[in-house]
Amino acid sequence: MSSGIVWSLALLLSLVCLNPFQLSSAQLSPNHYANICPNVESIVRQAVQKKFQQTFVTVPATLRLFFHDCFVQGCDASVLVASTGANQAEKDHSDNLSLAGDGFDTVIKAKAAVDAVPQCRNKVSCADILALAARDVVVLAGGPSYTVELGRFDGLVSRASDVNGRLPQPGFNLNQLNSLFAANGLTQTDMIALSGAHTLGFSHCNRFSNRIYSTPVDPTLNKQYAAQLQQMCPRNVDPRIAINMDPNTPRTFDNFYYKNLQNGQGLFTSDQILFTDQRSRPTVNSFASNANVFNSNFVAAMTKLGRVGVKTARNGKIRTDCSVL
Repeated sequence: MSSGIVWSLALLLSLVCLNPFQLSSAQLSPNHYANICPNVESIVRQAVQKKFQQTFVTVPATLRLFFHDCFVQGCDASVLVASTGANQAEKDHSDNLSLAGDGFDTVIKAKAAVDAVPQCRNKVSCADILALAARDVVVLAGGPSYTVELGRFDGLVSRASDVNGRLPQPGFNLNQLNSLFAANGLTQTDMIALSGAHTLGFSHCNRFSNRIYSTPVDPTLNKQYAAQLQQMCPRNVDPRIAINMDPNTPRTFDNFYYKNLQNGQGLFTSDQILFTDQRSRPTVNSFASNANVFNSNFVAAMTKLGRVGVKTARNGKIRTDCSVL
């Protein structure tokens, strides 16, 4: 076998072994729309700000929507697609039914604002609009601004069955969390940083009732906090009752989430485990003691998250309606 053929085979093997997300994310660039829709960032930002002025829920809803999108078939806006008679879409999977409508509405309104500009109409993907909106809501809540890489195409499929096993559950331990995030090219540090988004938003009582009504009550829970949760979430409570993920600063993007974990105030098992497990505790302590360290790690993790499963013109499209394939 000639040296040229050997080299070619070696190159092919090295490409096959690469993280598949690296191959598709190479197309992403902050300047992707410079000659296509140069004002896309300001257009989206203004639409997000307008929605934010109507309701604060815009912030956690949009941020969570981005995460749920990227972890299922990549960041391709497939979570926005509506079900049809022939297909049950991602958004109607049981793990996505708690996604707040304000997140979807934020993207719909931003898409309409972009398409109202003739030069931009049907030129900007729903996936990119969601990625920009996720950054913008973090900033509106007092979090760090960062550069968003652009150039994603929208996915061609959206199936509820694809959600199975792809999203973290409230009862996950550290091994389960690390495994799920590693499958998306994210490290334990990335996972802990992204978990910091739980400094915003809310959950429903049934997602953590097993911790406060077990015998004994989950010992990793702060006793006073557990008593407060029992008051807010009595047995057989209305399932629509929402509880803040961060009991101290629920409307501010900050590092208080990690301080809460140090105090036994993580709402989910999957939150508190980050502090109780010796392998992840040092990172929690680092983020709790230094907001700048948390912010920089959050930005790095969000950037990596935005590269997951990116679609190209070959396996994606620019949707004219984000809810229709």
